Amino acid sequence: MVFFKHDSVAYRPLLSVPRSASAKLLAVLAVLSVLFISHSFLPSSLKPTLSFSSARARGTCPPSSWAAGKWVPKPPPTRRTNLTQSSDVYEFLGIEACASSREVYWHLAADNDRLWDRFPAVSSWRWEPQTDCHIRELDSTRIVRDLVEQGGWLLIGDSVTENHFFSLSCLLYPHVRATPDYRENPYFDRAWPQNLYLDPSSPLAKTLSFPPGFDIETTPLVTFRRIDLLFEQPALDALYRSLHPDSPIAAGNRSLFSDEAAWNLQPSEYVKLFTAPAPRGNYATMVVSTGGHWTTTLFAGLRDPALPKDGIQNVVQFFGEAMEAWAREVQALLDEAERADTALVRGRKRAPRQVVVRAYLPGHEDCHDHREPYTEVQPGKWGWYNWNQIKDFNRQFEAVLESRKYPDIHFLPIDRPALLRPDAHAAGDCLHIMTGAGVLEGWSHYIWHYVTVELPGRVR
Repeated sequence: MVFFKHDSVAYRPLLSVPRSASAKLLAVLAVLSVLFISHSFLPSSLKPTLSFSSARARGTCPPSSWAAGKWVPKPPPTRRTNLTQSSDVYEFLGIEACASSREVYWHLAADNDRLWDRFPAVSSWRWEPQTDCHIRELDSTRIVRDLVEQGGWLLIGDSVTENHFFSLSCLLYPHVRATPDYRENPYFDRAWPQNLYLDPSSPLAKTLSFPPGFDIETTPLVTFRRIDLLFEQPALDALYRSLHPDSPIAAGNRSLFSDEAAWNLQPSEYVKLFTAPAPRGNYATMVVSTGGHWTTTLFAGLRDPALPKDGIQNVVQFFGEAMEAWAREVQALLDEAERADTALVRGRKRAPRQVVVRAYLPGHEDCHDHREPYTEVQPGKWGWYNWNQIKDFNRQFEAVLESRKYPDIHFLPIDRPALLRPDAHAAGDCLHIMTGAGVLEGWSHYIWHYVTVELPGRVR
C-alpha cells in the first residue's frame, strides 16, 4: 500500500492499491475474518490463541511471589493500648466503619473481652511480598472504580468467604452500602444473598463511567452466596454413583451424606447469576473457595474407622473427582454465556468473565494463645476436623485447573499469609478470620491485582 509519492515509483492516489496487491490484501482480510468468527463462536477451549507484542508488562506479581512473602511490623492504628468497649474496636483496627450489619463485633473479634488484649497489636502487621513482586498499593477508591467500570465480584463459598465479604464492606466504606439490613431483621437465612452496592452519596459516583444498563440502586458491585460444596448434595450423590458403580453406596442406593447442615446450589444456578446482564448483574470475576465442609462427618458414607482419620482420604479423592466435574461444567457454562453475549451485542468489547479459586484455609488449633504471626507454617498438633488435610484438597483443585481445558478458571495458592497468622482468628473459634488484621484485606488486595493486571486480556 502506497501513501506518498516517491521519485522511483509512479504516483498513485492516496490509499490506492496496485492490482498485484489486491489479491494479497483480500487473502489477509479473509484469514482475519475466519479468526474473528472462530474467536466469537467457538468455546474457549477451542479458540485460537492470538499473540501480539506489547510494551505493557503482562504480569508483575504471580501468586507464588505474593504468597512467598512475610509479615512485617507496621505502626499501630492508634496510640491507645487498652480496648475497653466493643464500639472502640474500629479505632483499634484502623477502620472507619463497615457497610455490612451482619454479626459486626463477631467479624471484628470484639465480642469476647477476654481477648481484647490482642488489640492493637493484631492490626499492627502488613504483608510484604517478595522483592520481585510489584503491586499497587491497596486503594479502596480504585477498587470501587474497577468494580463498576470493569465488572463486579461474585463470592461463592462457605462462612470463611463470608468473612471476606464482610471485610470488603469495611474496606470499600463509605463508597458502598450493604443489603440486607440485619439490624432490622437478624433472622435472614444463611443462604440469603448479601450485596454491596455503590452508595449514591459517594463522591466517586459523579466520576465513574457506568457500563450500559448499570443501575446504582440494583446492580451489585459485590455479592456473596453461601455455597459450601459447590454442588447440591443430590448431584454429588449421583456423581459418586456414576464414577463408582460397584461401591456400597451405589449398590445400596444410599446417600453420601449425614444430616449435618450445609447450604448449596448447583453451578448452573450461580453461574446464571454470574453471567446475568445489567442491571441485575455486572460481574466480571467469580471468586470461589471450598474445602472446610468436606469432612467425614458430613460425608458419612465415605467414613471408614479402619483408616487414618476415619478415611478422610476417601473424601479427598472424591473431592478431586467432583472438582473436575465442577470445572468442566462451569467452563461450558461460561463458553455458552460468551457465545450468547457475542450474538446479542455485536461490536461491544467487554473483559471476559473469569473465575478465580482461592485456596482454602485450615484453622489453627491453639489460635487464641498467640499474639503475633509465625515465621514458618506450623502443622496442627492434634489434627482437628479436616484441617491437616486442607493442603491435600487444595492440591487436588490446583491439579484439576492446571489443564488447558479450563482457560477461564484460575487457581490462586495465596493461603500462606493466613497460615502464618494464628493470632488473627475470630474470638469465638479458630477457623474464621477477623476483619482488620490484614489477612482478608490481603485477599482483596491480591485478587484485585490478579484480575486487573495478571490475567491475559485484562491488562489496562
